[in-house]
Amino acid sequence: MVERVVGTQFHEAEGVEDWRVVYNGAKTFFATGSFEKGVALVDAIAKIAIAAGHHPDIDLRYNGVIVRVWTYSIGRLTDLDIALARQISAAARELDIPADPSKVQTIQIAIDAMAIPEVLPFWKAVLGYSQSGDEDIEDPLWHSPNVWFQQMDAPRPQRNRFHIDISLPRDQADERIAAALAAGGHIVSDAHAPDWWTLADSEGNEVDIAPWMDDLIPNRKWD
Repeated sequence: MVERVVGTQFHEAEGVEDWRVVYNGAKTFFATGSFEKGVALVDAIAKIAIAAGHHPDIDLRYNGVIVRVWTYSIGRLTDLDIALARQISAAARELDIPADPSKVQTIQIAIDAMAIPEVLPFWKAVLGYSQSGDEDIEDPLWHSPNVWFQQMDAPRPQRNRFHIDISLPRDQADERIAAALAAGGHIVSDAHAPDWWTLADSEGNEVDIAPWMDDLIPNRKWD
């Protein structure tokens, strides 16, 4: 039987030190340094996945490979993902390919809406996305950022109706926030820290830095 796991359970498992939990799965980046080594790693991962009957998302680039594990059938991380991540890391070590989880993040676009059923279909159509649940649309190929519609109780005429959510590993949040502040940004709200911080640029355009772990944020509701 497949067992669902939450973020802390994933990170406490042995052999997954290369991986970080973000929104919609656990990811890592393998710094291959060449396309040829990347192909070799992808080949090794494919053999592992086929044998396991459980398949990751793989993004091959000229100097590295991004891998995401996620159990699509239930839309959650599970023990299958832990086992697969462990085997993939072992294969990378055999090929002398280091992991660099500091490169891991997931970006989401959030749209404030008073009437989600009226607004969502427009964005689904114009982006060519698929609907996932009542509040989300996503790229069918999982290449571009997904879009989440946040239910508003009242209009916010003095505030942006769009913002960016950046889901990144919890151990990287402080460094990312410090870099944003040094680059001219400011903190709008840290009321929900360390689950998320709202930052803005000098003109007030907002972004949420969200170390997204579903065991710590079981019912997400953003301000």
